[in-house]
Amino acid sequence: MTPDGRPAPEVPVITIDGPTASGKGTIALGVARALGWHTLDSGALYRTLARAAMTRGVALDDPEALARLAAALSIGFAGDALTADGQAVGDEIRQEAVGAAASRIAVYPAVRACLLPAQRAAARTPGLVADGRDMGTVVFPRADLKVFLTASAASRAMRRHKQLIEKGFSANFDDLLQDLQERDARDASREHAPLQAAPEAVVLDSTHLDIHETIERVLQEWHRRVG
Repeated sequence: MTPDGRPAPEVPVITIDGPTASGKGTIALGVARALGWHTLDSGALYRTLARAAMTRGVALDDPEALARLAAALSIGFAGDALTADGQAVGDEIRQEAVGAAASRIAVYPAVRACLLPAQRAAARTPGLVADGRDMGTVVFPRADLKVFLTASAASRAMRRHKQLIEKGFSANFDDLLQDLQERDARDASREHAPLQAAPEAVVLDSTHLDIHETIERVLQEWHRRVG
């Protein structure tokens, strides 16, 4: 990885950015499996840090303390599985309280800077599909293909509700919808690395597409680029 965020020449990168619950993680996984590549769920890194802060009593409004925790917390990958201090990260980071906390701490530049090297280190042969909110604008600004995936807030809340219920978590649709709208506003308005489509990104609205159709759209765009 070069200092400006360009992967080594032999490592192609596809970035999939988008708002909360737009399905970018599922789509990234499907695209990576089709290509035989690695994946990076960047949001999981922020959730892991948020979870660590919550369990260790670090205030979510103390950016300096959060940055120290991020620097001390050894976050890495065992294959594509995320680890923290050598231990596999479980589904507890998918709880809504952890997601809300992750959105809060992600606004701090010092926190984002501490997590940037781990994200860029995920670019390994034969290739990487990275999903998040600033993959194409900050983390991998020279990615080979950038996709900005979006969907209506209502459809995203419905997807998140189904996902949480399937994982055994309790969930209320109205609360989820309000939380998604608040996160959208916070992510789009933050001063450092706001949620936005890169100028060269392919914008894909998946409101009326199923998972397989969306994956196929991304793959078609990739094959169009590489011939």
